[in-house]
Amino acid sequence: MATANKICSLGPRIYRFAASVSGVIALLIILWGCTANNFNAGAITWKTYSNSRYGFEFPYPSNWTSLAAPENDDGIGFISPQNNTVEIRGWASQQLPNSIVTEQEPVKKLKPNFQTAQGISGVMLVEVNQEVGSMTLTLTQGQVKYYWQGRSKSQDFQDYYRLFYYIAQQYRIPKS
Repeated sequence: MATANKICSLGPRIYRFAASVSGVIALLIILWGCTANNFNAGAITWKTYSNSRYGFEFPYPSNWTSLAAPENDDGIGFISPQNNTVEIRGWASQQLPNSIVTEQEPVKKLKPNFQTAQGISGVMLVEVNQEVGSMTLTLTQGQVKYYWQGRSKSQDFQDYYRLFYYIAQQYRIPKS
C-alpha cells in the first residue's frame, strides 16, 4: 500500500515540475528578447499612423502592410512583409460611465507598470503561450481606453520584442 501512495504522489510533482519549467522557459525567452541587440530604430524607415476618431498615433515600419480599417475608425492593424503572422495594432474605445453600467463584475485593476515617451502611465502586459506571444499596452484617459498590441508566433516573439517595445513607447494619445 505504501508503494501505491508513493507512485500516486509522483503525478502532481511531475506536473508542478513541468509547469515550473515551462514558466522558466517563457521567462527566459522574454528576457532574452529584452537584451537582444539586433534592433536599431534608426535603421528602420518609419511612418506614423494617426487615428482621426480618437487622436492617438504610433509609428510603424514603412514597409508593413495595413489591414482593412473598421468602418467605425476605432483603429488599425499592420502586418510584417516578411511574416504575415507578425502584426501590430492600435485602437481605442469609449467606456460607459460607471453610473450606466449595472451588475458589473469587479474588474481586477492592474497598477501602471509602463510609461510612454509622452509621459503617460499605463499597463503593459506581455503574454507568451505555446502558440502566440503578445505585448499589449493599455492607457486610460477620461472615458477613453487606448490600446496598442504587437503579436507574433511564440517562437518568433523574441525577435520582435524590442521592436514592439519601442513602438509601445512611442504610442501617443491626445493631451487631456
